[in-house]
Amino acid sequence: MTGVYVLGVGMTRFGKHPDKDAADLGSAAFQEAVTDAGIEPRQIEAAYCGHVFQGMVTGQRILAQVGLAGLPLSNVENACSSGATAIREASLAIRAGEHDVVMAVGTEHLTTKFRGALTPDPSDPEAAVGATMPSVYAMRARRYMEEFGMTRRQLALVAVKNKRNAAANPLAHFRKEITVEDVLESRPIADPLRLHDCSPVTDGAAAVVLVSDRAVKKLGNGRAIRLAASTLFTGTVDVEPTTMTFEPLTHKTALAAYERAGIGPEDVDFAEVHDCFSIAEVLRVEGLGLFERGAYPGAVERGEADIGGRLPINPSGGLLGKGHPLGGTGVAQVVELVRQLRGEAGDRQIEGAKVGLAHCRGGKAVGIEGAACTVQVLVK
Repeated sequence: MTGVYVLGVGMTRFGKHPDKDAADLGSAAFQEAVTDAGIEPRQIEAAYCGHVFQGMVTGQRILAQVGLAGLPLSNVENACSSGATAIREASLAIRAGEHDVVMAVGTEHLTTKFRGALTPDPSDPEAAVGATMPSVYAMRARRYMEEFGMTRRQLALVAVKNKRNAAANPLAHFRKEITVEDVLESRPIADPLRLHDCSPVTDGAAAVVLVSDRAVKKLGNGRAIRLAASTLFTGTVDVEPTTMTFEPLTHKTALAAYERAGIGPEDVDFAEVHDCFSIAEVLRVEGLGLFERGAYPGAVERGEADIGGRLPINPSGGLLGKGHPLGGTGVAQVVELVRQLRGEAGDRQIEGAKVGLAHCRGGKAVGIEGAACTVQVLVK
């Protein structure tokens, strides 16, 4: 099968956009990705659009705005992994030989579609007793503290790191650095999590142009980055109580990505990880095998996950700092990987990076560990 490359990327500023809707944001990211790829819009052969709360035919509205109505297009909903799944579907269409140039876009106008904390599906036992996603992750944080001795200060440093990175990202929702004290003194959400431990309600969109081996030779501008792996799994049925401090779904998806890419976790130079809450980053970098179980909080405290550290995590600012517009998140992660691997990340540039990983996980359904998890590996 053909290889797949990211030829162009585009992204709106993440934040609150009261004067735009999801299609406006998606079309802006779409057009920027086309320009960045150095191609004509009509060279795009198909498109996939990831979103969660935007209703029917959002992708078609984007195509109409950019003058490409009539293309084959699929709208993709897969919880927080919707945009990342759109990338995977686009890559599969290329690998299958159906198309050579495909757009994947993720968009969400969350401020007009959602209020309050996200909750599990009403059929889920945790939802039945009133649990929200912050309370679920708060329990996971408490359990991790009990098992591994993580301190509250160490957990706060995850948010401090990510918002410091976001301050150097002109497209991030938050552009102000914070301190540990700021985290610990922010509004309580679900003990021990406070406001700065939680990702915000965000609007935004991102897009990537994916191409085949044949197309990259014809259209390549010297800046294409290879998509070495794009893996997706859903959680298995919970038949017995499972640990709250390790994610088998993340681990399984990562192992499949490493195998497809022909690398191991030791080869990853940096990663964008789904940090919907500060504890989520801890659990997921360990599930990805990037740090040993129980070791990540201490590594953050020592600066190992900083830009310039041994293994930078979330140089874009992550969901905590850059924002989390659900359908846009997984695509934005890949945009960051591409810009880092091209050397275009400005003040947050990671020197010498050649292998980047993006992890996106989201949703919860009754009886299973998690709804969807994706891992993308990009290689320079």
